[in-house]
Amino acid sequence: MSGTTTPVVTTDVLTLGETMVALRGSGPLKLGGSMDVSIAGAESNVAIGLARLGHATRWAGAVGDDEAGELVLRTLRAEGVDVSGATRDLDAPTGLILFEPRLPEVTRVHYYRAGSAGSRLTAAAVEGAFTSPGVPRVLHLTGITPALGPSALAACRRALELAGEHDTTVCLDVNFRSRLWSDEESSAVMRSWIPYVDVLIASDDELPLCVPETTASGEAQALAKALLARGVREVVVKLGADGATAYTADGELYAPARPVRAVDAVGAGDAFVAGYLSALLDGEDVTGRLDRAVTTGAFAVASHGDWEGAPTRAELGLLGAGPGTVVR
Repeated sequence: MSGTTTPVVTTDVLTLGETMVALRGSGPLKLGGSMDVSIAGAESNVAIGLARLGHATRWAGAVGDDEAGELVLRTLRAEGVDVSGATRDLDAPTGLILFEPRLPEVTRVHYYRAGSAGSRLTAAAVEGAFTSPGVPRVLHLTGITPALGPSALAACRRALELAGEHDTTVCLDVNFRSRLWSDEESSAVMRSWIPYVDVLIASDDELPLCVPETTASGEAQALAKALLARGVREVVVKLGADGATAYTADGELYAPARPVRAVDAVGAGDAFVAGYLSALLDGEDVTGRLDRAVTTGAFAVASHGDWEGAPTRAELGLLGAGPGTVVR
């Protein structure tokens, strides 16, 4: 027996990535006007969603040594997310994202994140965040972080290695961003990560990025089976307003979306992931995981903002209330 001590599990989910200051306008940016200030980032959206559902969640990312970075950390702390593993970069700024509503159901997003602190997240920082104060039950990654630059990519790879060493479940949300990298670049990374992945979450058009070229064409069912054959335990395909389908060794299960009045679709995918992981952590079966995922996704669609509408556990049942219900 070695003399090393196995770290205690004290965190349900560790996630890492870039969180930016978010400015939301009320119309075309070129016309000026006022903007609402908040934060946004796929991974921190998931972290907040999980924290509101009562899970111990840790976010490891890098922010600039600036007021924007303080806003990111302050907001996450206020939402109950552990940011002790976050780092401040003295030589790079916190990233910025602008949301520009152009039509009732069309929003343009503008990123200012090249050379940002988040893109310079290091593998060394991830090592510290992974084991202190204890190893996580689940590591959640997205396909956004590795696209930010070589340092962020190396940080993700190190996180995957640590997850393998500590038997941590790995959840990957492909979350392809064409403004950050090409299909070919994304595919090369996603395919190399598949041996580490336990739960893969993707839209149906993102699945081909994760399988070898010889099987990259075909229906979602065939692609999901190819991924299951390569060791992925669960493949969850997000279908937007049509719901979602989960594929496991036991077969496939479909869940329709929860009907709500759509207000803002931004952040719905992250809310879906938070719901799915929450139910997984609670020991729910696939039916229960999908049900909670489509429920949290519906809350996001029915609210403005990336994460602001994420429900608490006590609020999950509100979607079953009839129109005009007043909760007293």
